[in-house]
Amino acid sequence: MRTFRGGLLIGLAVAVLVAALAITYEFYDTRTLKRTVRRGEVLCGVNKGLPGFSIPDDKGNWTGFDVDFCRAVASAIFDDPNKAKFIPLDASERFKELQSRKVDILSRNSTWSLSRELQYDLYFPAVAYYDGEGFMVPRSRNKETSLDLADSKVCVQSGTTTLLNLADYFKANNMKYELMKFDKLDDVVKAYDTGKCDTLTADVSQLYALRLNLSKPGDHMILPDVISKEPLAPVVRQRDDDWMMIVKWTLYAMINAEELGVTSQNIDEALKSKKPEVMRLVGTEGNYGEQLGLTKDWAVRIIRHVGNYGEMYERNIGAKSQLKIPRGMNQLWNAGGVQYAPPMR
Repeated sequence: MRTFRGGLLIGLAVAVLVAALAITYEFYDTRTLKRTVRRGEVLCGVNKGLPGFSIPDDKGNWTGFDVDFCRAVASAIFDDPNKAKFIPLDASERFKELQSRKVDILSRNSTWSLSRELQYDLYFPAVAYYDGEGFMVPRSRNKETSLDLADSKVCVQSGTTTLLNLADYFKANNMKYELMKFDKLDDVVKAYDTGKCDTLTADVSQLYALRLNLSKPGDHMILPDVISKEPLAPVVRQRDDDWMMIVKWTLYAMINAEELGVTSQNIDEALKSKKPEVMRLVGTEGNYGEQLGLTKDWAVRIIRHVGNYGEMYERNIGAKSQLKIPRGMNQLWNAGGVQYAPPMR
């Protein structure tokens, strides 16, 4: 009897241990790269439709700055940008879906903040786009700055840092306003476009994009003030350092490539370069790719298929796009901006 009870207790203990290990695996799983390679594609969480950043056409083909970054990650791993699969996510669900491994990476105009890293156990590996919150108003209102917006009806999306910044700004400047918040971005834009509110607030880059969707885009202006810091970054799960390193250095490779003048047009010439910095970038010197779990030419793959940071910026949101957003802070550090990548050495 004692032997039976002892065996039963041991069995229960083993069952509890197995269950605990399963829970630990679920929370601490560190095999995103292995799962991605086995699956044969990178699952990218993106905005459901934000011109310039991530938007599908009527055939389901995605384009945009955030889309191209996911394609860069897929290029580094598979040498094929088409190995990126895009999964549209609302702002309210994006972090939870990343946590639950519905996506491998979130590339979706998401602001890096302390509470998001702590609350959701996530990492924001590097800033892809430096932004800030601003305001859009009808030109007919004749407003010059955000300090003229007292007693405005302001439309904003729920579940965003935008909502919190809005409250801070109006409180700090002792201004009253009427808040109109909506869960879905489409509803925010519709309310503004139909006159239910007279002010729309969002990240400045988002305002440029949303203005294109208004019935009369030219009737609206974006005020010059920027009221917050909004470092937009790709997001990955914590405790998965190998994957975080690949995502982070994909962006840094693109920034370094622009600084070195390496583009999708001259990448073949760059492979013949004898400049040490270029050689380390393209993999003809050093074994950085292998240390990342990739190939020597991982950065070449990125640049050949997607381009450097400047190319990605200009065709999607810069001078060659409909948005024509000035580079501003997103210029390289040696051109008056703050985009800066650690050296590859």
